[in-house]
Amino acid sequence: MARLYVLLFLVQIVLAALALISCLSAEEDEIRALPRFAWVLIILFFPLIGSIAWFLAGRPKEAAASGSGWTAGGSLPEHRRSRPAAPDDDPEFLKSLDANQSQRDRELFEKWEEDLRRREDEIRRRESGEETTP
Repeated sequence: MARLYVLLFLVQIVLAALALISCLSAEEDEIRALPRFAWVLIILFFPLIGSIAWFLAGRPKEAAASGSGWTAGGSLPEHRRSRPAAPDDDPEFLKSLDANQSQRDRELFEKWEEDLRRREDEIRRRESGEETTP
């Protein structure tokens, strides 16, 4: 009988931990019935009842309706997707980089061509000047 009480106690603690994590990670404007602060207090002071109440009445609307925030395909629903996490994941950012980089590349290429022509002209002048001075 003692093992059963220990098992039920552990289940209650795990359920309360899951409810707290779910409550604290939910968006403030999506939480139903009570403010987040009230839900946290209810879950902490009444772990079993508070956890069950959170999952039934307080959970965000989308998560409560579908069982979770994830779709069957394993991805977030369209309205819940956020912007890319890193700039190199954002196609618009990469396009702007390509445009800026190609412009800089063109300018650098023109500068190198101009420098090359100038050096070739100097070499030609030196060669033609050396041939006439012997």
